[in-house]
Amino acid sequence: MEIITGYTGKPHVTSEQDRDVNIGVVGKGSYVLQTGMQLAAEVSSNNEIKIRDGVLMHQGCTASIKKNTYDSLIIINGSQGMKRIDLIVARYEKNQDNGIESLDLKVIQGTPAESTPTVPEYTEGDIQAGDYVADMPMYQVIIDGLNITEVKKVFEVAPSIDALKKEIAELNSNKKVECFSKTVATDVDLLVDFSAEVNSIIKNGGKIVSAIPGTTTNSNNALVYGKVAIQALPDWSEVYVRCNSNYYSGLGGTTTLNLLVIYV
Repeated sequence: MEIITGYTGKPHVTSEQDRDVNIGVVGKGSYVLQTGMQLAAEVSSNNEIKIRDGVLMHQGCTASIKKNTYDSLIIINGSQGMKRIDLIVARYEKNQDNGIESLDLKVIQGTPAESTPTVPEYTEGDIQAGDYVADMPMYQVIIDGLNITEVKKVFEVAPSIDALKKEIAELNSNKKVECFSKTVATDVDLLVDFSAEVNSIIKNGGKIVSAIPGTTTNSNNALVYGKVAIQALPDWSEVYVRCNSNYYSGLGGTTTLNLLVIYV
């Protein structure tokens, strides 16, 4: 093991280590951080876009535009009667000869079209895997004729820890729990559909957080030995409670299964 944030008497912290720490805290995606003007775009003319100050983290690699400054990007002239989409990216590059790394804003020029221009391709890349180029899309520049008509933001802003704590606190304070029960004829393997009950919550504006199988009981006061679990689609449009391997001899009667739904 090697210390990263500590003095060892010689330079020892690598960019790879620093990126790994950032990925562990923020995640391996690419985000603009909540500082400065958050790299806001400003159209100065039909040939220039200014990107204001802020900090981004691209696959763990951080870069910034100093406070109260901007980076100027040149947009090539459009053509009369044609439309085009240019893409502004934050491009990580590593020189294959000397290993020098950089992260700069670039404009990828799109192909003009009369009606439906497409967004130009970019290099996704994986910095930690050793790729020499990795682009983070920042803005789509919509050009109609000679004019820039829109600069569309396509990056995510990472929430701060304070914002996350506040959101979690609000979610916890707004959580509600509802219990649904269904009684069916006892069988060795049971699969009971609770989709309608769960979807009634969604239709009334509720957002499902989780669902938990509740107590399973038998009308003959016998113990239910089945393994109880939930089966559900990611959007909660279908939700079932399953009771498998209910081997109790002569259980008979009916079995009641319960589902606890947590939502906000």
